[in-house]
Amino acid sequence: MTKIYAEIIGTMILIFLGNGVVANVILSKTKGHSKNGEWLTITIGWALAVFMGIIVSAPYSGGHLNPCVTISFAIIGKFNWEMVPFYIFSQLIGAMLGSLLVWLLYKDHFFETQEKQEKLSVFVTVPSIKNLFSNFLSEVLSTFVFILIFLYLSTKGSLFFEEDKYPIDFGSLGAIPSSLVVLGVVLSLGGATGASLNPARDLGPRIIYSIIPIPGKEKSHWNYALIPIFGPIVGCVIASVFYLYLSL
Repeated sequence: MTKIYAEIIGTMILIFLGNGVVANVILSKTKGHSKNGEWLTITIGWALAVFMGIIVSAPYSGGHLNPCVTISFAIIGKFNWEMVPFYIFSQLIGAMLGSLLVWLLYKDHFFETQEKQEKLSVFVTVPSIKNLFSNFLSEVLSTFVFILIFLYLSTKGSLFFEEDKYPIDFGSLGAIPSSLVVLGVVLSLGGATGASLNPARDLGPRIIYSIIPIPGKEKSHWNYALIPIFGPIVGCVIASVFYLYLSL
């Protein structure tokens, strides 16, 4: 249960801070509201959110915070398949809680914001140009790169190795490489869809968005939700198989 709680809390922190920086930048009348340089601010904020989520949860659960990480570790034999559903469910719950906290914190600013799309963008990824095939390919490729690099971070004493040992072997600084990978991937490959990289990151907040009372909000676009959910899963499976192939 300690591992489950750690994944819930770590993912909650990840989404609270990650979606929180989006809200701070794009919602009306916030201290961080800006139309200049917002992409860089949001991307750095998300990278820091990854760092903070990991340092809280890693000593107890490994700090997965992402179904793609959990599935990939199971594929390469570094995680028990029996625990995969429990981790994924915990990550989903954590993502829902984190997005709910964002709503509570920025509630007044949601009322002040007139643009429906910006309210939706606080919670979920939105494509720059809606083309389902291209959007799906973008999520697959960006997650492939993210997971492949992440798996190499997990080998030979870097991060997240033996289950019965502390996953970060040089203190909290051990979470920095993972954060930098997220920063680099999203800056380079996130222009088309925002690079979800994490099914729970999109699904959990989208569920919350669909049920909370935001006046004049955009519809939840469940027809697009399959892209940031299944695209990253396909990408992580391909990356894990490729990693195993390269390790032969």
